[in-house]
Amino acid sequence: MSLSRAFFAVIRRDLVLALRRRSEIANPLLFFILVITLFPLGIGAQPHLLQAIAPGIIWVSALLAAMLSLDSLFRSDFDDGSLEQMLLSPHPTTVLVLAKIIAHWLVTGLPLLIVAPLLAVFLGMPNHSLGTLLLTLLLGTPVLSLIGAVGVALTVGLRRGGMILSLLVLPLYVPVLIFAGNAVQMAGSGLPVDAQINILIAILLMALVLAPLPVAAALKMSIH
Repeated sequence: MSLSRAFFAVIRRDLVLALRRRSEIANPLLFFILVITLFPLGIGAQPHLLQAIAPGIIWVSALLAAMLSLDSLFRSDFDDGSLEQMLLSPHPTTVLVLAKIIAHWLVTGLPLLIVAPLLAVFLGMPNHSLGTLLLTLLLGTPVLSLIGAVGVALTVGLRRGGMILSLLVLPLYVPVLIFAGNAVQMAGSGLPVDAQINILIAILLMALVLAPLPVAAALKMSIH
């Protein structure tokens, strides 16, 4: 099998498994929706306040929803032995790992991207900032999956690695949260957001290039 066929075979396999275990898709999405809808109940009927903090609410909810789904990235493969078979494959582990991360984003990040505009309208976000919100989610949620994969790979061999995983990845998520939330907030005020978008693009490109290497190395350490 060629490298490209192996790459798409891994993506297809993970998507099929996710469709069979629909909770992997539903749980992060429902968590995302519930957290956002609970904020107006807790804050009260204050439209101006909700509109002001809507970018932060959406992005914090997306970050927490992404963290909720991280443990499933390599856990089932580790338990059934398919992860070891992947590491023994003649194909570069970094490419196969990147395929799994892309499949994870398609299952968990893409649904958040689809429902986010509806929730943004629910929070009273201005219509002219919805495009920036979608763009930041499109650039930022893959970074969450890429960075999270490093933490998952380091903790996949631990029985209770959830707390350690949170401590590892949360500090690395902060730059994405800051620049993405600030971009949406400035777009709502009619200010230019080119600088924040360019920084998010740079972070995404760096994560795409750098993340698969430590993920592959950490998985090999976890297996052996």
